[in-house]
Amino acid sequence: MTINYFIKIGIKIINIIKKLTVKQKILLIIFMFLFIWFWFILPDKLFNSPYSTVIIDKNNKLLGAHIAKDGQWRFPLSENIPEKFEKSILTFEDKRFYYHFGFDLISISRAFWQNISAGKIVSGGSTISMQLIRLSRKVKQRTIKEKIIETIKSVRLEFAYSKKEILNLYSSHAPFGGNVVGIDAASWRYFGRKASELSWAESAMLAVLPNSPSLIHPGKNRAKLLAKRNRLLKRLYDKKIIGFDVYELAIEEPIPNKPKPFPQIAIHLLNRAAKEDKKNKIIKTTIDYELQEKVTQIAGKYHRIFKGNGIYNIAVLVADVENGNVMSYYGNINDLKDKNHGNQVDVILADRSTGSILKPILYAAMLTSGDILQNSLVPDIPMRIGSYMPQNYNLGYDGAVPARRALARSLNIPAVKLLQRYGVQKLHFLLKKIGLKSINKPPSHYGLSLILGGTEGRLWDLVGIYASMARTLNHYTKYNGMYNKNDYFPLNYRNSKSIKNKAELLEDSWFSAAAIWLTFKAMIDVERPGSENSWRHYSSSQKVAWKTGTSFGFRDAWAIGLTPKYVVGVWVGNADGEGRPGLVGIKTAAPILFDVFNVLPQSNLWFDKPYDEMTYAATCKRSGYLASSVCDEIDSIWIPQSGLKFSVCPYHKLVHLDMNEEYRVTSNCESVTNMVHKPWFILPPSIEKYYKSKNSNYKQLPPFREDCKNSLSNSENNVMDIIYPHLKSKIFVPIEISGTVGSTVFEVAHRNSNAIIYWHIDDKYIGQTKYFHQLSLNPPIGKHTLTLIDENGKKIIRKFEIIGK
Repeated sequence: MTINYFIKIGIKIINIIKKLTVKQKILLIIFMFLFIWFWFILPDKLFNSPYSTVIIDKNNKLLGAHIAKDGQWRFPLSENIPEKFEKSILTFEDKRFYYHFGFDLISISRAFWQNISAGKIVSGGSTISMQLIRLSRKVKQRTIKEKIIETIKSVRLEFAYSKKEILNLYSSHAPFGGNVVGIDAASWRYFGRKASELSWAESAMLAVLPNSPSLIHPGKNRAKLLAKRNRLLKRLYDKKIIGFDVYELAIEEPIPNKPKPFPQIAIHLLNRAAKEDKKNKIIKTTIDYELQEKVTQIAGKYHRIFKGNGIYNIAVLVADVENGNVMSYYGNINDLKDKNHGNQVDVILADRSTGSILKPILYAAMLTSGDILQNSLVPDIPMRIGSYMPQNYNLGYDGAVPARRALARSLNIPAVKLLQRYGVQKLHFLLKKIGLKSINKPPSHYGLSLILGGTEGRLWDLVGIYASMARTLNHYTKYNGMYNKNDYFPLNYRNSKSIKNKAELLEDSWFSAAAIWLTFKAMIDVERPGSENSWRHYSSSQKVAWKTGTSFGFRDAWAIGLTPKYVVGVWVGNADGEGRPGLVGIKTAAPILFDVFNVLPQSNLWFDKPYDEMTYAATCKRSGYLASSVCDEIDSIWIPQSGLKFSVCPYHKLVHLDMNEEYRVTSNCESVTNMVHKPWFILPPSIEKYYKSKNSNYKQLPPFREDCKNSLSNSENNVMDIIYPHLKSKIFVPIEISGTVGSTVFEVAHRNSNAIIYWHIDDKYIGQTKYFHQLSLNPPIGKHTLTLIDENGKKIIRKFEIIGK
């Protein structure tokens, strides 16, 4: 239609109006004003009442609800009305609902004569449309004037909404007794389940409540409510809506004794959802209701055990690897009435010291960059960096351990040594990029303690990171040896926001598939030395890669485990940060972890080995480095392709022995023809000291023959090594409680355990040691020189500085 067409129509209307009489024009104007008034008589939005925030699981089961700001349990508008309730409410309130235009003349006439006969108002004759108008106006007076207004507005309502919409609006805003508003809130409040699951008796009881909501209160009204419900059931039977058998069973059903509490199975997730979404609506989550129940039961069981030791808080998070959807969200103990132990804190979102839980990430990063091989030895000896002195959990030292064993045993000193090699700045950058959001200070703030709990992390982020690593490994095969840039993303608990990123394929990623696979392999064998062998009691019917962590001061206990399908994260501790003896990951968090895995769907599947990104290489069996020409025992294994950049074995040397292989010799004291040339595994003295006590097959170097000692070079006669202080150390010595300056323990290793070492500082003799070469010294502030001389005249010098601040 063109503009000209409408112009012609307008001209015709004007011509018709011109032909009207004055009286007709006045009537037309009155009609137009009435029409405009009628058309705009309804507000744009019938209800401005606040609603409850409601969360439901992936199958629409209620997980929890917050009461609305006005103190009413009023659920957001439901999508549809259950058939049983619809037939019940229409039979009771408005049987000609689908046939009238807002008001029912028959009902109004009947009510008029009933009120005349009784001499008072006993019936209103209002339709559901009229009652909806009254609810929206919040007017309690029932006068003739109000009835006229309701009638007019109900007609207008019928033009604006469909019958289904009107019924839905009424059912969602009708009063159901007390502070319960709407069919959805009422069905949960009185029967503990959603409206679509109610029986005919239950639906009938709710149908009679909006008319007399006070009947729900205990006492004599209960008999009236029962009688009213049964009369409605009889009408449903008489109208052949229900059969006789259904009717007989329905009238035998009791009415509820008292209101039921709303489900609060994921109360911390409910609080989070309400905080993140201010619209007060029904939020569909990715939670699995049955799994959430099981996790709640597991956490509750351990809470009853742990609280005897003053440990009050537990958090558990379960996620699907493929899509990052959260399957169970247990933010803390559900008893919010206990105000003394921080149960209100959602620990899943709390920043807590990470303990050892980041060690697998460093291990995977170094395998990716080629800075280690899975079996390469890492030093495990006493170390001090400034005032920082890391220690292993068992307070012992192994001298050197394979990298994968260091991870499996969660040794602290090897982890710090690895971070020294990899670089704090590189790990700091990596952690931020893969999703550890709590890192908000520069690398220098954390230093080497970054790997031992010097930073804080959230269970939400950590589970997300491990899920992303597992997802990357799963997809490596799917994408034929390529990486999806979008495989690293945060977890998600909203059903409507499930991650469906389009794959952006790249040739590399933050971690190589080979590195991730080898990391998870090491995590399968997680163990602890000594008393910590209790880990063996924790089993699962499926293979699980897992890692525990404990923060300094026994304040946080962690456990994170994964399979190709699921990631489970557990935190145990006190929300206020109070440490407790025995609060360690292996003893508190690990049992919960495996109990949760045991209720997850079981599978024997494991990650495919990414052969395309690995190479079969010869390595030294003793050192784990790439094999050199001197290595006498070769172990060919699958390593990451980046591992080909790693060093060849530095510990195997070719030594020259006399014919009896009893002493070492040199060409200065023995003919080459009388020598035996033999590969020998030689560790530095500082490492050897501890390594030989843990490895009975370690052979110490034979001593030099007496006639050969005078012609030795320094490198050949390397028998001593200073463990502490390190080269150019700056040592801060604290003031003791007594006010005196504290002392520093200096330590030396010697290949000959029976050797005598003479100690000098600044050319002044201090003392001597034998067997155990340690001295507690307190040099004054300033620069010093430590000189050590053994009984054979072998000398070693180390400069250091004592600082006051």
